[in-house]
Amino acid sequence: METASIIYNGELRTTATHVRSGTVINTDAPVDNNGKGERFSPSDLVATALGSCMLTIMGIKARDKGWNIENTKVSVEKIMGTEPRRITGINIRFDFPAGHGLQDKDRKILENAAYTCPVAESIHPDIQQNITFNW
Repeated sequence: METASIIYNGELRTTATHVRSGTVINTDAPVDNNGKGERFSPSDLVATALGSCMLTIMGIKARDKGWNIENTKVSVEKIMGTEPRRITGINIRFDFPAGHGLQDKDRKILENAAYTCPVAESIHPDIQQNITFNW
């Protein structure tokens, strides 16, 4: 079964629909690549997928262990290179809310979960993944 259906809308924009749920994501080319930069670019989605995947896998582990990491915030920065134009780095910063009560060993378990999420494992090794955990 297909995952998504994507339509080109013109003006360097697309509409992607998640087949199973009907959820829609609109994209726009970034300003530095002839777009308006008014929506996520496709490469923004790659970087964002990394942060979201890491947090999701950490959430699974936290749920299984009975830990609460709700309201954890992830900031994502995509670094673009040229010749060829491509993502060269992704900076991810986790900011955990105060009072989470996690011990050092618990934190290491969650950090390992993040580093081994499917998206992190799928990104080409030439793309630097710089991850910061602010406990």
